[in-house]
Amino acid sequence: MPIRQLSETMINQIAAGEVIERPASVVKELVENAIDADAARVEIVTAGGGLNLVRVSDDGAGIPEDELELAVARHCTSKLSTDIHDIRSLGFRGEALPSIGSVARLTIRSRTADGDGGAEIAVEGGHLAAVRPAAANRGTTVEVRDLFFATPARLKFMKGERAESTATADIVRRIAIAFPAVRFTLSGPDRSTLEFPASDAGAGGRLTRIAQVMGAEFPDNSIAIDAVREGVRLTGHVSIPSYNRANALQQYAYVNGRPVRDKLIASAIRGAFADVLPRDRHAVTVLFLTLDPATVDVNVHPAKADVRFRDPGLVRG
Repeated sequence: MPIRQLSETMINQIAAGEVIERPASVVKELVENAIDADAARVEIVTAGGGLNLVRVSDDGAGIPEDELELAVARHCTSKLSTDIHDIRSLGFRGEALPSIGSVARLTIRSRTADGDGGAEIAVEGGHLAAVRPAAANRGTTVEVRDLFFATPARLKFMKGERAESTATADIVRRIAIAFPAVRFTLSGPDRSTLEFPASDAGAGGRLTRIAQVMGAEFPDNSIAIDAVREGVRLTGHVSIPSYNRANALQQYAYVNGRPVRDKLIASAIRGAFADVLPRDRHAVTVLFLTLDPATVDVNVHPAKADVRFRDPGLVRG
């Protein structure tokens, strides 16, 4: 078979296989876009576990009408200039929207603060429609319907509606902890409403948000952490040994505000509690690592949940 160039739709569907694993992945990417747009309010609505509908609305900066087509083109982003090592936003790859549009019915409606009106663009299974005027408040609403309708084989790997809804709620909780000044609501016919009111962005507001997510009893059963070593700062809260869980699902870790699932951090937590917890019990933790973006690589995987540290020994220590 001769070598040939893949179509743009096929390229986007391949990328979608890495970026969009399930409805929760869609919610993660869209909520991160809203936060990068300086939104103070993010509303998420789902139906059918997110497979039938995901709608994310925000009151952020909005997308100018003449940039809507670029927003759904691959590797187009407003978050990265010239240095891949200086990443200070949650998103930067420019893959999420075109990937979603290649496997679902995607509509983006947006209006900037100084815009005379809103505009809308639609992508259905990789096919782009023309930009058209639309009524809209300031900010952006992204609607994703019929996820994976263009790649039906992927639907066979989805779990039940309840499992997909639980995964989406977990994603929202993880992001909400890192951004206490943003109000989050998650609702839909297949769930009871999950709401996290905005609070102060300082340490007190962060603890309030942690209590909203982890439970009101967590602050009274935790120890505050604040340590600095060679430019790496570690803050947050860890539970006292008597307050523990049967699994590690309530261990939240953040690197420069980005929610991550990092084996090195998980290993450090296990090591720290090894002498005070049985092997089948796990601490409850919310840890924030802050360090120079140049010393951590977040471009390890398209989903951006993995990171690689330049000096892992220092971070673990």
